Amino acid sequence: MKQYFLYFIFFIFITSCKNDTEKQPIKKTLSIAEKIANAHGISKWNTVNQIDFTFNVDKDSTHFERHWSWQPKTNNVTLITGKDTINYNRSKIDSLSLRVDQGFINDKFWLLAPFQLVWDSGTTISEATKEKAPISDTVLNKITLTYSNKGGYTPGDAYDFYYDKNYTIKEWVFRKGNTEKPSMITTFENHKDFNGITIAKDHKKAEGNWNLSFSNIIIKTQS
Repeated sequence: MKQYFLYFIFFIFITSCKNDTEKQPIKKTLSIAEKIANAHGISKWNTVNQIDFTFNVDKDSTHFERHWSWQPKTNNVTLITGKDTINYNRSKIDSLSLRVDQGFINDKFWLLAPFQLVWDSGTTISEATKEKAPISDTVLNKITLTYSNKGGYTPGDAYDFYYDKNYTIKEWVFRKGNTEKPSMITTFENHKDFNGITIAKDHKKAEGNWNLSFSNIIIKTQS
């Protein structure tokens, strides 16, 4: 009788431990891409109703700009330039809005590159390595984002992202068509917080008087 009682107590203890173990939440291991996106505030993206920004390129004495207003929940987009104001919805791209949308995708990619790492499908992301960044010559972490040869406006392109220990992007290399030779190399700098979302406002080349920048950034979130 005593042995039966001890066995019963032991069985209850083992069962209780097992149940407690089963109740423990499983911790998901985040990928490098997810860690970079999180470091730049992607957890706040679901609260964004509208984002306005001006895309600027200054080269020597020339200046180019276009202003965008995007409502991500409805995918309504407005382009404002010195000549035109164009409204369209990204779910209904036609021959007239196609060219405008190509510009929007380009400018949005520069603005929200850390998020595109997890948003875009049909991509592969390499394992992280440590390498000297091409502009600062600082040893940083590096991953490569490569697009498939099908779909999108620029299929087959590759981007080398250089990021620090806090998963903040510092530089990148764009390689058109995944060629070995870089097509463009710029910094990611002047990081600013906009309602919890971190954006690099300036992108500069190592040589020449060239700067791609963002101004008039307004991120409207749910109240």
